[in-house]
Amino acid sequence: MNPSETEVVSEIERLEESLVVQHERLAELKRRLPKKEVSDYTLAGAKGPVKLSTLFGEKRDLIVIHNMGKGCRYCTLWADGLNGVWWHLENRAGFAVVSPDPPETQRQFATSRGWKFPMASGQGSTFIEDMGFRAEKSYRPGVSTFRKSEDGKIWRVATAPFGPFDPFCGVWHLMALLADGVHDWEPQYQY
Repeated sequence: MNPSETEVVSEIERLEESLVVQHERLAELKRRLPKKEVSDYTLAGAKGPVKLSTLFGEKRDLIVIHNMGKGCRYCTLWADGLNGVWWHLENRAGFAVVSPDPPETQRQFATSRGWKFPMASGQGSTFIEDMGFRAEKSYRPGVSTFRKSEDGKIWRVATAPFGPFDPFCGVWHLMALLADGVHDWEPQYQY
């Protein structure tokens, strides 16, 4: 390698290390914020009402993905990716995807995509809005984590938005390494 190439490689390595450290620090800071008690919301499930507390299963922790529904190609991309890893996540915590779509729409769309993870609908509940993933008339994607205490109270621990180049979807990071980067690529339902 010539000296300028060595400098670039060295800067890349420093940046990659820094990004890992910064991401860990960001997560730590989010966990240090005061936890907020939340209601045991009643959501709509495929077989009827579902309490937020039941989404924990036997776990103390819960990961809820806030998905905008079948009308969002970007949310579909994130959910497609999570479909491959949700059972790893569920080994550590309860896991569910919540969208504003009615349960039957969720079931049909999940079947068409091959999704296996648990889903619930926020219809008829203020859950999505109360968690900060609906502003005025538009929904926003992201994630909330929760902890259930021994007395059954539910506490929101942390939250993060979803969007291109977030740490929750590897597609963007992989495409960024291509010769012309992501370019003007956008996710589609079918290719």
